Amino acid sequence: MVKHENFKTCEQSGFCRRNRAYADTAASHGSSWSSPYTIKADTLQVQDGQVKGTILKSIDGKDAVQLPLTITFLQSGSVRVTIDEAKRQTGDIELRHGSQARKERYNEAEKWTVIGGLSTAEIEVSSQDSVGTTVKFGPEKKYEAVIWNSPFSVDFKRNGESHIRLNSQGLLNVEHWRQKIEKDQKEAEAGKQSEPEPSTEASVPSLAEDESTWWEETFGGNTDSKPKGPESIGLDITFPGYRHVFGIPEHTGPLSLKETRGGDENYDQPYRMYNSDVFEYEMDSPMTLYGSIPFMQAHRKDSTVGVFWLNAAETWVDIVKSKVSTNPLSLGIGARTDTKTHWFSESGLLDLFIFLGPSSKDVMQAYTGLTGYSQLPQQFAIAYHQCRWNYVTDEDVKDVDRKFDKYNIPYDVIWLDIEYTDGKKYFTWDSHTFTDPTGMGKQLAGHERKLVAIIDPHIKNEGGYSIVDELKSKSLAVNNKDNNIYEGWCWPGSSHWVDCFNPAAVKWWQGLFSYSAFTGTASNTFIWNDMNEPSVFNGPETTMPKDNLHHGNWEHRDVHNLNGMTFHNATYNALVHRDPKSPKRPFVLTRSYFAGSQRLGAAWTGDNQANWEHLAASIPMILANNVAGYGFIGADVGGFFGNPSKELLTRWYQAGAFYPFFRGHAHIDTRRREPYLAGEPYTQIITQALRLRYQLLPAWYTTFHEASTEGTPIARPNFYVHPSDEKGFAVDDQFYLGSTGLLTKPVTSEGALSVDIYISDDEKYYDYFDYTVVSGKGKSHTLAAPLEKIPLLMQGGHVIPRKDRPRKSSGLMKFDPFTLVVVLDNVGGAEGTLYVDDGESFEYQDGGFIHRKFVFDGPSQKLVSTNLGTSGKKTKDYLKSMAKVRVEKVVLVGAPTSWQSKTQVLASEGAKTSRKVALSWHAAQGGKAAWAVVRDPGLAIGSDWEIDFA
Repeated sequence: MVKHENFKTCEQSGFCRRNRAYADTAASHGSSWSSPYTIKADTLQVQDGQVKGTILKSIDGKDAVQLPLTITFLQSGSVRVTIDEAKRQTGDIELRHGSQARKERYNEAEKWTVIGGLSTAEIEVSSQDSVGTTVKFGPEKKYEAVIWNSPFSVDFKRNGESHIRLNSQGLLNVEHWRQKIEKDQKEAEAGKQSEPEPSTEASVPSLAEDESTWWEETFGGNTDSKPKGPESIGLDITFPGYRHVFGIPEHTGPLSLKETRGGDENYDQPYRMYNSDVFEYEMDSPMTLYGSIPFMQAHRKDSTVGVFWLNAAETWVDIVKSKVSTNPLSLGIGARTDTKTHWFSESGLLDLFIFLGPSSKDVMQAYTGLTGYSQLPQQFAIAYHQCRWNYVTDEDVKDVDRKFDKYNIPYDVIWLDIEYTDGKKYFTWDSHTFTDPTGMGKQLAGHERKLVAIIDPHIKNEGGYSIVDELKSKSLAVNNKDNNIYEGWCWPGSSHWVDCFNPAAVKWWQGLFSYSAFTGTASNTFIWNDMNEPSVFNGPETTMPKDNLHHGNWEHRDVHNLNGMTFHNATYNALVHRDPKSPKRPFVLTRSYFAGSQRLGAAWTGDNQANWEHLAASIPMILANNVAGYGFIGADVGGFFGNPSKELLTRWYQAGAFYPFFRGHAHIDTRRREPYLAGEPYTQIITQALRLRYQLLPAWYTTFHEASTEGTPIARPNFYVHPSDEKGFAVDDQFYLGSTGLLTKPVTSEGALSVDIYISDDEKYYDYFDYTVVSGKGKSHTLAAPLEKIPLLMQGGHVIPRKDRPRKSSGLMKFDPFTLVVVLDNVGGAEGTLYVDDGESFEYQDGGFIHRKFVFDGPSQKLVSTNLGTSGKKTKDYLKSMAKVRVEKVVLVGAPTSWQSKTQVLASEGAKTSRKVALSWHAAQGGKAAWAVVRDPGLAIGSDWEIDFA
């Protein structure tokens, strides 16, 4: 049960309460409310794809505060809007308590998050006067930004229609610097004034403000000194005509985000993003969790837009959906729904990116063009991982490894939690329980398996421990508000935290992973970064104080949500450099993440519970991350806390077989639950789910490659695949695997023997296992789902690559032949792709890969393989290494009845002579489609070829 008292509500977070109160004040004034922010017209300049000027914040009718504004139009068609504060920007402020913190608003989030896409575009100013400025931009200048001067607001249009509006509700709020006027001691004693009064360069604002948390804030026994005073930023962002918004993970609610201002089935708290170690988190809640990605998509029929709020401080988002009628006499007919969002962060710049689509794919490509595409992992990383807290000895690890083989259960990776260390000292081994880590690694390597060891950011504060001694002597740790090394409490007890914002710390961290430094590790050892929010057991909200200082004297409040990413980045960098002569792609799992973390590896949804509710919640959580650019994510299979029933464990493995990151994990106090311990029929059913994952690894790897080159989601929700089907926009309990056409709806209810799966389109779908036909658009269809059955459909029109030979691990499948499943659509066609490389190195960047497109053309009845790749210096060698890997079988689902007497087809490869190959045809029966099989056509997977069925 989550301990709510350990985490703030909006009412307990000073800046959240103030910004909500500001919104309430604006709402209470109705149409008479006017935002006190105005562009000073004579400051506006248009040059090099940018509009620059100064916003004046009026206080008591006086233009007291100058806020530099930059609107940048990017070649991608996206727009960046930044608002700074002149006094802080120039350092013209005074810090309290003798603080050494930076005076500026934090302006380095871009350094960690944005890796490209910032080239400016040519723009056209179509009008400019004292009222405002209109800029045309984007493809064929079909986008417009209408910038209003007084009050400041921006209306972003596509094809003349408004899609995103900034400050249309007048909630822009930049808490400017002001000098604190201390209470006169005598007045304080006399009780004449209970709260300090603010002052400004002009005068006290006429709008009543809650000053109680301007200068310090206490929660959970910790007092935040706030040396810079109040500095939050807030802005309303409206999506006119959009009822559904998605993204801003990580939360446990539905994929389509709820309203947050109360009402039936709504939340009464904003969505919070403040990376936190939340013990036994609750369901259906806007409460913060381990990761934060401040990216949101808004979707309506055939249109998607998005925003990215680039701020790493504590952030809250309110959502209200209101119906708007253009005709008051229409009685609601033809009314539209506007989604009004209100974003506010504790500190930093107002730095916002606008994406105008028009599709979700376009929005995601623009966003990931900025923050980076998903990492292309090693192939083992997308296979199955076996973990628990803890495998207690190296013999325990080897015994588990042997038993997986004994029961013919495939797996690729076994994991070690914190107990492998010597007294929770990272980069060490417990010499009593892990006496031969090298031998353990060698046994795993014998079947191409890997080991993952946990390394957390807290370093045990113990004399004689060389790691902490170096951390201190080199001044590489996070400091407290007084700029002395920060000490907190975590698993080892007294600990210090490595500051990975510091380049010197990153360089030092790199050296710790060398094989000579971290003895007992080998090239098949990889890393797990946990507790990197950071989790501090005795800290406020189980994390470190906001007035701690990082490299460059930035306060922790400014960078909190980035902290986990910087640690993840340091570990990724260390593994890249571990094998300098032949670097391998790193695998590093993180618990805490931010926008851009997708470049570095996998994440998981944290410490879930072994119950059906958490199983069900895992699906929308994974989808929310996928549509926010973080595809390589999964949930702990079986649930971390508690002991699942055998039915729940089985159903969870069936769901997990379709998580992008697939790992079984359990708490130290739970019963052992390796698949072979479940007993029959459960062990066999779980094994079949695992084998299905391995069978489909070619499709999974191809999907990961697509994500790594196009920024597309790996697990795709219904609205992404079917953007016209309004009935399906909120569907979040089923999803597609990339562009493969595979649609799954895991069973997430106890005792369920069927599921209702929703079909959006009029295409035929086929049961993956027996080819039963399912069709009928815009409605749900009941699929039988006894315990041994995974509800899995194939959408017509796809070619799905797979490997059918069961192996002990994915590494042993490397040179196995392929099966192509050709699923014919309503007009008799199908197409798909396959991407293959060595599954471990970076040689694919130099052409060491195979990328094929398969097309079955209905009229000609030919299946053709063509090359999608470009040649590089490694292409020839890689193709040579794969020359003997062939297509061993082609299965055609929905085969035409005209083939029933056909017994042969013609297969040809390149310039070689065609040869006849046997075909077997199977008639439709009992609702099942007809299907045909071509066995061993003798075609190389890396070559151009065709099979003629005419």
